[in-house]
Amino acid sequence: MADKGEKLSILILLLLGLVQGLCEFLPISSSGHLVLLSRLFGVSDSLFVSIVLHIATLLSLVIVMRKEVFYLIRHPFSKEAMSIVITTIITCVVTIVLMPLISASFEGAFLPISFLLSAILLFVSQKLNRNDGKVNFKRASIIGLAQGFAIFPGLSRSGTTITAGMISGASKEESTRFSFLISLPIVVGSLILEIVKIFIYKEPISVNWLGLAFSFIVAFIAGILTIKFMLNLTKKLNFKYFAYYLIVLAIVSAIFLW
Repeated sequence: MADKGEKLSILILLLLGLVQGLCEFLPISSSGHLVLLSRLFGVSDSLFVSIVLHIATLLSLVIVMRKEVFYLIRHPFSKEAMSIVITTIITCVVTIVLMPLISASFEGAFLPISFLLSAILLFVSQKLNRNDGKVNFKRASIIGLAQGFAIFPGLSRSGTTITAGMISGASKEESTRFSFLISLPIVVGSLILEIVKIFIYKEPISVNWLGLAFSFIVAFIAGILTIKFMLNLTKKLNFKYFAYYLIVLAIVSAIFLW
């Protein structure tokens, strides 16, 4: 993300790639971290850089969960595929309704509150780790509703959807796995919209290409490691530690942004 006519340094691009790769799949909000970093470094959003980094984490997700992805492609009318469709449709509807508020949220004013809400949700989810159900259509609807509200920076998409799944009766492992799978259509849809915006507004692309290439690799590798970490350790993972981190982040962002 850079001001018009200026190039991001390799260091900042690497930092953005690392943040995207780690925070996209940890329940701590990648968009919230990127908005906060943008404000701290005094740089504005670059759709092109955002697209490249999202493609990196999208590829990491497809590679790690390739068996599940190929199964969904081969069985588009399976119960799980239909559950993902239901979740995605509800998310899109909620996002459209909230659209007037979304642009303002990326200015950072709501960031401390969103970080705090994410922390509360993680505390709640930690109290619900005894559920053992699967994601059905009803639970998919609840998760879709939660994912729609998670469009706001600072409100973790993964944390919100995992919590919604657990509140509705799904296990922590099942909620985490489903949370990652439903990010695929959302990320693809977001990428298409961002690409369209570049053509509509004809945004000039000024970026350090070498730095962007390294940033892509960092985001890709960090994404793979984070996904494997979450999928393998979710059952034993205590979300309250992420919640503590988000509380600290809420305080820090309030100091710098308010």
